[in-house]
Amino acid sequence: MDDGSVDTPFAAIIVAAGKGMRAGQTVPKQFAPWRGEPVLRHSARALSAAGADPLVIAIPPGEHEAAIDALGPDIAAHLVGGGETRQQSVANALEFLADHPPERVLIHDAARPQVDPQVIGRILAALEGHDGAIPVLPVVDSLVIARDACMEAPADRDAMRRVQTPQGFRFDAILAAHRGWQGEPAAGDDAQVLRAAGHEVALVEGDEQLAKLTFAGDFMSEAPQVRTGMGFDVHRLEQGETLWLGGIEIAHTHGLAGHSDADVALHALVDALLGAIGDGDIGSHFPPSDPQWKGAPSSRFVEHAASRVREAGYSVANVDLTIICEAPKIGPHREAMRTRIAQLLSVDTGAISVKATTTERLGMTGRGEGIAAQAIATLIRR
Repeated sequence: MDDGSVDTPFAAIIVAAGKGMRAGQTVPKQFAPWRGEPVLRHSARALSAAGADPLVIAIPPGEHEAAIDALGPDIAAHLVGGGETRQQSVANALEFLADHPPERVLIHDAARPQVDPQVIGRILAALEGHDGAIPVLPVVDSLVIARDACMEAPADRDAMRRVQTPQGFRFDAILAAHRGWQGEPAAGDDAQVLRAAGHEVALVEGDEQLAKLTFAGDFMSEAPQVRTGMGFDVHRLEQGETLWLGGIEIAHTHGLAGHSDADVALHALVDALLGAIGDGDIGSHFPPSDPQWKGAPSSRFVEHAASRVREAGYSVANVDLTIICEAPKIGPHREAMRTRIAQLLSVDTGAISVKATTTERLGMTGRGEGIAAQAIATLIRR
């Protein structure tokens, strides 16, 4: 259907009762932000849109408010307390549903935020002839059996599948399987519980987007591969000042006035770099009220911004710098500027563009009262 919903009625359970410590977040990973919203909200919204009714979420003890905040006001769900293990959390949610049992139930891990309605449709279709159905993907890498950190024997990857969620079940079958489980409640997923009870589990095509968020890098990997920042600056020209422009000293009748060496081109570049990673501006890192920056070379500012870019996981792909002035002429100094900026950023000179233009004698730059500069920096993930 166009709205992503499916025709077959079903209930859904989201397992969100774990601590998620390996994800390296300040809160349990199901409540951590991912792509601008809490992880839990993504799958809850997708299952609700697909028609899940009711939607039950197993949460950690004491996290009721966190779960409500993560879901937001537009997603209706029943919250139940989770157990010590995933299997116990699912059992609690199934018992909640047992008062008004649905015919079918999907059980999903909150750590898999991207739920494709087409996968849901395939699961529900498979339940027409089976008590359970799970999405799987083929194994593409070679597999080995390991013992004591050494290879013991190869494994047949053609017989293996990668298992995902949501997993679908006939409700009466999965409830009975959980109630009849023998031994410690430590099954890896609900398909194992159903299979242990003697039921057949159908396999349907999964989706790579159903990948599980497990480690801190899984959250970092969602940062954009390319980012762009823009910077603009202007300084007035005064007699008696040394003119620093584009990282080099230029002989001229006037120099740029400012707290540092007032290199307007490098200042614009710093703002472009910081802007691309959302890290403030030159004034927040080097406030003009701080006396330590009086007369400081702007090259230090560029090197600092470049280090912040690297710390954020990016590298400089390209810089496009435009200097706006009537004088001095930029052409004779363009290559020296490109070389110096490339050195400061540790990139090839070919990644640096320096251009110049005038304002046709209009405005403060046209009257020779100052120089302006505009910079655009493009960054790529390292």
